[in-house]
Amino acid sequence: MSEQIGTTIRNLQTPVLLIDLDVMEKNLQKMASFFVDSSINLRPHSKTHKSPFIANTQIEMGAVGICCQKVSEAEVMYQGGIDNILISSEIISPAKLERVSSLSKNCDLMLVVDHVQGAELLSKIMKKNGTEIGVLVDIDVGQGRCGVRTVDEAVSLAIKIDELPSINLRGFQAYNGKAQHIQGFNQREKEYENSIVMMQESVYAFKKNGLNIDIRSGGGTGTWNWDLDSNILNEVQAGSYLFMDSHYGSIGGKQGELYEDFQASLFVLSTIVSFPEDKKFIIDAGHKSLSSDSGFASCYDYQEATYISASDEHGIISMDSLSVLPKLGDPLLFQPSHCDTTINLFDCFYGIRGGMDNGLLEIVLPISARGMVQ
Repeated sequence: MSEQIGTTIRNLQTPVLLIDLDVMEKNLQKMASFFVDSSINLRPHSKTHKSPFIANTQIEMGAVGICCQKVSEAEVMYQGGIDNILISSEIISPAKLERVSSLSKNCDLMLVVDHVQGAELLSKIMKKNGTEIGVLVDIDVGQGRCGVRTVDEAVSLAIKIDELPSINLRGFQAYNGKAQHIQGFNQREKEYENSIVMMQESVYAFKKNGLNIDIRSGGGTGTWNWDLDSNILNEVQAGSYLFMDSHYGSIGGKQGELYEDFQASLFVLSTIVSFPEDKKFIIDAGHKSLSSDSGFASCYDYQEATYISASDEHGIISMDSLSVLPKLGDPLLFQPSHCDTTINLFDCFYGIRGGMDNGLLEIVLPISARGMVQ
């Protein structure tokens, strides 16, 4: 890092990934406050920020632990001081399960399972190594990805897990990622009602069969309020709420077209490097700095400017309707369309205090789990 702490935001070398610390901290506190007097725990998803520093902050604010999507993420989080971890994606590779077994010796670790074969392999490896691990049955409540598809399948798998040595049934995971991003508050609520019904049926069936449901984990940033109201899950896996992104902002809230429960705190600072045409300019932030899997980034400084295409290192911006034109060399802020995939492009966050217009660099945080995909 060549920039010094205290550098003004617009003097940082670009492209650079920024956190508005004031806004992020408000988001963290706001979400934490929702669960203070409830019977539901917050278990934030670290696949969003990939930072043990931020994960520890979330736990200090009341989170019960964190989620990871990959074994390598969990290893980084444990090394960073986190000792309560749910790996929320199926792991069936023997080599990876050996790493899971090693990690389980030192922390409260849980893993999700959606197939008897996966449960048997996990049990075999844990027993061989003299270790134990908590297991959640992964139930598909609308995502259409991993997870058993019916309540009967969930019960059958849970019974099998109960019979196997060295793995301990602790409940189920019921995550519907699709519902998090449905546009329109009412449409999202209606879709999520179906997920809630299946969760209710799962709770009833597990209890009827004497199966453990101490942990019922799922939910997220787009559905946290219904998870809180329904009181079926007892852990909510919100991830994006601390940063937000332009896609999440567009899904709609109770009061209007924008989702405003949490505010944007993540930005990429870029520089105008070329003016090839009167109504277009080029910035130094392309696919390698701003992910586009959820659409192109939005311009914070000029709302009318439109990011229209990208190459590896460049972005092309249209400014047809701009009344005040930027200049060559101007630094511009962009809000990522998808925070998770953009964060994975950078080695560190630059934490800004005092706002995105005239704030100062306060801290540089390594993105320690960047690239941890195994």
